[in-house]
Amino acid sequence: MIITWEKVVKNIILATSLMATISLPVLAETTFVQSLDLAQYRTDVKTLASDAFGGRAPLSEGENLTLDYLVKAFKDMGLKPGFGDSYLQAVPLAQISADQNMQLDIGGLKFANGSEFTARTQRIAETVSLNKSDVVFVGYGINAPEYGWNDYQGLDVKGKTVIVLVNDPGFATQDPAVFKGNAMTYYGRWTYKYEEAARQGAEAVFIVHETAPAAYGWGVVQNSNTGTKFTLVDANNNQGQVGVMGWIQHETAQKIFTKAGLDFDTLKQQAAKPNFKAIPLKLSAQLTLNNKIERAESHNVAALLPGKTRPDEVVMMHAHWDHLGTVIEDGKSEILNGAVDNASGVAGVLALARYFKQQAKTAPLDRSVLFSAFTAEETGLIGAQHFAQHPSVPTKNIVAFLNIDGMNVNKGVDYILRYGEGVSELEQYLDNAAKAQERSVKADPRPQNGLMFRSDHFALAQQGVPGLLFMSLGDTDPDYIAHKYHKPADDYDPSWNLGGVSQDLDLIASMITSLANSTDWPHWLESSDFKAKREQDGRK
Repeated sequence: MIITWEKVVKNIILATSLMATISLPVLAETTFVQSLDLAQYRTDVKTLASDAFGGRAPLSEGENLTLDYLVKAFKDMGLKPGFGDSYLQAVPLAQISADQNMQLDIGGLKFANGSEFTARTQRIAETVSLNKSDVVFVGYGINAPEYGWNDYQGLDVKGKTVIVLVNDPGFATQDPAVFKGNAMTYYGRWTYKYEEAARQGAEAVFIVHETAPAAYGWGVVQNSNTGTKFTLVDANNNQGQVGVMGWIQHETAQKIFTKAGLDFDTLKQQAAKPNFKAIPLKLSAQLTLNNKIERAESHNVAALLPGKTRPDEVVMMHAHWDHLGTVIEDGKSEILNGAVDNASGVAGVLALARYFKQQAKTAPLDRSVLFSAFTAEETGLIGAQHFAQHPSVPTKNIVAFLNIDGMNVNKGVDYILRYGEGVSELEQYLDNAAKAQERSVKADPRPQNGLMFRSDHFALAQQGVPGLLFMSLGDTDPDYIAHKYHKPADDYDPSWNLGGVSQDLDLIASMITSLANSTDWPHWLESSDFKAKREQDGRK
């Protein structure tokens, strides 16, 4: 499903008045904190993030170990399989390994893979080539009628290579009247850039990386886009997707534009203004991707706690189980264990599952709870997309999708982060749960990072299911994004305080209790395809 957005300027007064009409049940007091076994939580994180699991890459021995661990845990709890008679859902993947000895040539300038550019494909083809492909700078690469913006207007890019800027013009201008100002829209996400370029017929896209608008350094781009990657496969072997999905360093872009007799930084400023016209660079690109392709099945995991009175209505509690496996850095093999991202979240889901299974003996919930962990989130929400297309329960029966993607393993704080504002009525549930803990709700301190679109809840949102993201990456550890995120340093640390884990899981337990014992169906607040899909499902 391709997202199209109607222009919405955030209106706090309107959002508040809408939320005031929501009839919310009183939050039940939980005994979650008293029941939380922090020693078990530590064991879960330490095991999942151990070197023996090899970074939990899909289709690796680390996947097998992870699946065995999670299935055994759910069986030991006495939870029912989440997919009929199985705890596992097969996710058919293509594993594409491009020869990393590639070189990008633009206008006779030659660039090194990894340090100056990255390139990959999701097409199922042993070779994908750019052969004298004309290069065009198309600004942000956005076609957004509701914002009065079309970087492709009057432009034919069929078979061509387009260079685009990361994020969207709102971030560049910091003007709340331009897109959503500092807060990234889906038009700013790299996934959208590739999707739109494919619709326009481009053969290749290179996104210019800059740390501030991307929200991460080049090391994240390099680790996330080199080596073996995974993709779902459509009936046309993904031939409708853009051939080359690339990134280039800022300095690389400057060299290319200088070769074309242009100044990149000047044109970047111009591209943030309405009615910017694309500029052919009068240079050609050459690149060959030699791919090794293997087809295999990865797996989503889920376990069900049936509700007492309305078992067909389901609240989902989720965390993705995968990470990036093993990479080669400076000629050395490094394991990316992903302890915070996202072994901490998976351990949180297990802790919540144990609690609610125990509670069901004396106080069963009215609605069912599905505890899930999906594969290949790090490669583009692939497991979540497959589940969204092949759900174990109809998406119209999923009340909400609560998603943990990195917990606060440090001391507790007097606030909880909220990602998005005026998006759905789940925000009011969050407000109530935080108030019960005497905590405040703090707006996303980095809305420019677009975290609303970067984790598994987004795939379900595209099917109309309201979601809420619980994430603390870098919030209580200022060193995390710079030196640990998607890097070898994201390891389990026995000195973690885990105060934040205790309080956040207690808050989430309260929300699950409230949602599962309610008859409400949280609604979307702002106009979007999310809201339209939900209304089509009869959840008005």
